[in-house]
Amino acid sequence: MYIRLFVNITSRAWAFPILSSLHAGVAGRQATLLSATGASRTAFVQSLDHLIELGLLERNPGYGHPLRPEFRLTRLGIPAAAVANRIQNLCADEDQGLLRRSWTLPVLTSLHTPSHFNEIKRSLQTITDRALSQSLKSMEARNWVCRSVDEAARPPRSIYRAVNTGGVISKVMAPEISFKQPKLPFI
Repeated sequence: MYIRLFVNITSRAWAFPILSSLHAGVAGRQATLLSATGASRTAFVQSLDHLIELGLLERNPGYGHPLRPEFRLTRLGIPAAAVANRIQNLCADEDQGLLRRSWTLPVLTSLHTPSHFNEIKRSLQTITDRALSQSLKSMEARNWVCRSVDEAARPPRSIYRAVNTGGVISKVMAPEISFKQPKLPFI
């Protein structure tokens, strides 16, 4: 999975829980998924539509009533759902709110090795300084990220590394995400 797709998936709060639930075997009907995720109806529908737009979910054409559709994972959605399920299972219930924030997972993914602020920002091209700073602070408060200062550098610079639950998530995500999308040949 490429980092851009990953960032796009995590831009909706309930996208990862929906994918995780489908991977775990929850029936693909809207009411069942809504109950399994605990999302509000509006946020849930927006996340569901977002996953359909990304091509990770589709309506099951051979099932049910038009007002009560069933959804299923696409070929592209199956590996994304497996990753989502692994990450959901690593986190405690009280950490789910942090996990649903837009930049938490992409930032943790870029922290598979200790990194400076600008290195993280470079790997996540669309993130703003403010969003990265807030994300790092919220993860530091939860003890998912540890910040230390490199005194040997001039000027001194902060180094961030994923620890505890953040470190485990970072290690799970590192082999799954590619930061460089391959160049397509000219046709």
